[in-house]
Amino acid sequence: MDLLSLRYFQSVARHQHISRAAEELRVAQPSVSRTIIRLESELGTPLFDRRGRRIRLNEHGAAFLVRVERALAELEDARREVADAGRGGPGRVAVAAETLLQLAGVLSAFRELRPGVGVRLFQAPVDSMRRHLRSGEVDFALASQPLTGPEVCSAELAREEVLLAVPVGHRLAGRERVAVAELADEDFVSTRPGHWQRALLERLFAREGLAPRVVCEGDEAAATPELVGAGVGIGLMPAVARRVLGEDCPVGWLRLDAPDCHRTLTLVWRRDAYLSPAALDFRRLAGERLMPDAS
Repeated sequence: MDLLSLRYFQSVARHQHISRAAEELRVAQPSVSRTIIRLESELGTPLFDRRGRRIRLNEHGAAFLVRVERALAELEDARREVADAGRGGPGRVAVAAETLLQLAGVLSAFRELRPGVGVRLFQAPVDSMRRHLRSGEVDFALASQPLTGPEVCSAELAREEVLLAVPVGHRLAGRERVAVAELADEDFVSTRPGHWQRALLERLFAREGLAPRVVCEGDEAAATPELVGAGVGIGLMPAVARRVLGEDCPVGWLRLDAPDCHRTLTLVWRRDAYLSPAALDFRRLAGERLMPDAS
């Protein structure tokens, strides 16, 4: 069992597709297939379920993947730590976030403090963030949903109220507050499942024994005010959006009569991971600069 076999397995497990893994690894497909078969033979058990040309990670493969990603992440940490000590170079910082826009202020301050440091950003839902952290692909995840577990550490950066945005002229426009039960027949603009807006919306409705009627969903949360203003539906937005958009925004804002109707922004990193001096500076700046006016 060598490192190359483990990296091939990690890629196939991530894509659950031999051809896509081969493309990512830039090797021939038969080479990947032979490596996986050899690894399974060495372990004495199949790691994937095969149905025709389809391949799916099975329970043994899933358990093995957790260990493999941990081992490869430790080796990558060791490589970076030795490289930083030996070269004293600028290094790099990698971050995953649900919404990249909120990183702009931190990145500006970080680039001023650490010119030359490479920065890599991933836009990802919370489930993907955990995988990015576990594999060592990122140093930090900026999450708006709980991302907990014995393998991670976290620091709360900000907590802010989440408001309901409605079109001007809507039956609720002009009101200050509304109960979730009053929204049962409304059309909603939201993000896809996996993002914090959608998770919060579904949680609030579930408490009332209801399900939201989502008529528009996507990955571009920043488009929600414009879509609401166009009359597509109503939607949840963080309070910071109201402050940023100002009086010219084509929507009305209401508070929801619901407990914990807020977004908590958390910086998460892998426990015991190596964090370069540049990464430590990024973590400090995130605590100082990220959404300082949120409440």
